[in-house]
This record gives sequence, structure tokens and C-alpha cells, in this order.
Amino acid sequence: MSERTSYAAQPGLQSDCGNCFGLCCVALPFSRSSDFPVDKPAGTPCGSLQEDFRCGIHRRLRDQGYNGCTVFDCFGAGQKVSQVTFKGVSWREEPDSARAMYEVFPVVRQLHELLKYVAQALDLPAAGPVHGDLRRAYERLDALTRDTAEVLLAVDVDALRGEVNPLLLRASELARAAAVPGRKKNHRGAHLMGSRLRGAKLRGASLRGALLIAADLSGSDLRDADLIGADMRDTNLCGADLRGALFLTQPQLNAARGDARTKVPQSLQRPPHWAD
Repeated sequence: MSERTSYAAQPGLQSDCGNCFGLCCVALPFSRSSDFPVDKPAGTPCGSLQEDFRCGIHRRLRDQGYNGCTVFDCFGAGQKVSQVTFKGVSWREEPDSARAMYEVFPVVRQLHELLKYVAQALDLPAAGPVHGDLRRAYERLDALTRDTAEVLLAVDVDALRGEVNPLLLRASELARAAAVPGRKKNHRGAHLMGSRLRGAKLRGASLRGALLIAADLSGSDLRDADLIGADMRDTNLCGADLRGALFLTQPQLNAARGDARTKVPQSLQRPPHWAD
């Protein structure tokens, strides 16, 4: 399937702040840390949120200490909750709906993340044997995200994730076997924080859920590696090759460090804060 018609590239799975009521800036809490300069409880609008629901310091987030905002992606859940679940009526227009809206948003965000992963799996030609099950899972999840607030608040996201994950794992195995025949390295769930892995040969490896915080993966070959759920905060990806990496997301790239030599998948953007 071409990138133009890919599942993962559908507009509904991309953040559209212009059709959202600033939900990530209101519903979610954050604490003063290296990621945020102040404390903000859940349900309280960020001080930089404007009347039009846009961020007043969007272009200066990192300069202002809001690094956490630059690595967050709702995967399209914000506009879904704003325009579908609550039919375009904002929490400012209808204050009585605010609490439910804030509670629904994190649920739909998790569902949209799952949708994104399933969509990426459907874009893998080698995963054809599980495409039927993946399409059914996609349709079920998509329908659920369009249900009422009451239904969404009762969703057991962990149970859904448990049902979908075997399909994603099988898609990963098929895609990696097709791209990289033979035995591949398995670092699933590995604690690799701060590890020195410069120039590592990890093509087709499984790094599912691996803790790669501040790990040095500069110059590494990560082509076709499975990176679903890998924690890549401050990971050094300078000069690394991530082309074809499976289930890699924009937030993971944004949280890492890279440079002009880092090769990223065409479907993702090189973070503007990366070194030249």
C-alpha cells in the first residue's frame, strides 16, 4: 500500500489542534521537573492556553521549559473527543460537560494509540497473513472511539491492548523475518538505560518496551527493528539508521536526540530541536 493511501497516514490519526478544545492543555496534569517549569493539576487550563484553544508559546515551548509538551501526541484523539464525542461543544461553552470530557480524553488517546499501531501493522505487506484480523481489530477500535462518553469511560483499555498485542507481535515477526532473514537480537523489555551501544548492529531486533533512556545508540543500525513502547527519552540517535523501524512514533523521536546524519522513516518528521 502506498504511503499516500496508507492506514497510518489517515488524517484521523494525526493531531489536529485546530479542531480540538485544547484538551491536552487542560485535562492532563504535569509536575514541575525537567519537562515542565510549573505544576498543573488535571482539569486546570495551562496558563499559556489562549481563548481560541491554541498554545500561546507553541514555537517557544522548549525555550520556556515545556519539553514535555513537545513529546506528546494525542494521535488524533483531541479532535475526536471534541468534535465527535461532545459534538463540537467545548468545555467553556458547556462547563457541566468539562469533567466528563477530561476523563474521556485519556481513554480515547490510548485507543487512538492502539489504532495507530494497528494501522502501521496493516501497512506492512509481509504481515498479510494477519491483515484480516488486524482490519477487524481496527474497525472495532475505530467504532469504539466514536461511541458515547458513558461507553468510553467503561472501556477496559488494558484488556483491549491484551487482545491486540498478539496481532501486532505476529505482524512484527512476519515483517522482520521478511526484511532480515535468520536469527535476530531480542532485547524485549530490556533495561538498557545509559547503555553504550554505539554502532550496534540491531537491524530487525526486538526492542519492544525496552528502556533506552539516555542510551548511546549513535551510529547504530536500527533498520526494521521493532520499537513499540520503547522509552527513548534522551536516547542518542546521532547518525543512527531508523529506516523501516516498526511501530516507531513521532513522540519517541521527539524525546530522543539526533542530528542531520540520523536517518528516519519517511512517515515521520525530523524533530526541529535535533542538532544540525
